[in-house]
Amino acid sequence: MALLNVDTQSADGQARIALSGELDISSAARVEGELSSLQAQSPRVLVLDLRELEFMDSTGLRLIVRADEAARAGGTRFVIVRGPEPVQRVFQIVGLDTRLEMTDAPPA
Repeated sequence: MALLNVDTQSADGQARIALSGELDISSAARVEGELSSLQAQSPRVLVLDLRELEFMDSTGLRLIVRADEAARAGGTRFVIVRGPEPVQRVFQIVGLDTRLEMTDAPPA
């Protein structure tokens, strides 16, 4: 059984990647590949949905920061849908909850 499930969708200039399970060193390469693939489509908005993510370590955090930087460099709006409290705590500890664009629900 996979410790991380990844669901991607792309339509109307918006790409979405939803994660469930655990984002850590063992699963980061897979997520990075999916994000790169979606960014190559040059969406106007790239949404990373963390609502079903149960755990994230510093590797996952670093991956998200790099994805945000790559999106900005490519002119894509990068939006993170907040995860549960343990996941959000990781962002809060390092102060990224105020630096990254975060929302409670995916943009329409």
